[in-house]
Amino acid sequence: MTPAKGGLNLDHLSTDAPREIGTARRARMRHHQIMGPEERVAIDLTDDERHLLVRALAEWGGPAHSTDSLAVAMGFENTEDLLLEVRRIARSIRTNESLSRRDWRRALIATEFVFASDVFGSGYEWSTTTGLSDEATIRTLRELQHKLARSAKIHQI
Repeated sequence: MTPAKGGLNLDHLSTDAPREIGTARRARMRHHQIMGPEERVAIDLTDDERHLLVRALAEWGGPAHSTDSLAVAMGFENTEDLLLEVRRIARSIRTNESLSRRDWRRALIATEFVFASDVFGSGYEWSTTTGLSDEATIRTLRELQHKLARSAKIHQI
């Protein structure tokens, strides 16, 4: 049987396929329900990853500035909360403590903004204010993005 225009041909699947797909989907949903945003996750960071996160979060108390709208978009209540929370998060990262999935997500997003944005973050002055080259930062940032997505499931909050 050929599928309708734009449809998928599922003839090769067993009659149990819908049930198997539904079972797998329910298992994933249960896992995500169990793993809530406040669940603490220990991430084995390299020295470079730890240094990047701590240094980037410190930029929010210095050359970087936020609006309340940007702070909310990054997962904070407002700018004041951003400034308080990045200090706490950076302290936890520096001492190799576990963080909630939400905190790992906020740390990564705040790092991405402060590195890349010349309007809100360090942007063009990044290497001057942090001592980290753009090349080394992007390489480490990509490693962090992959590690946090895999370990803390930050895209599923």
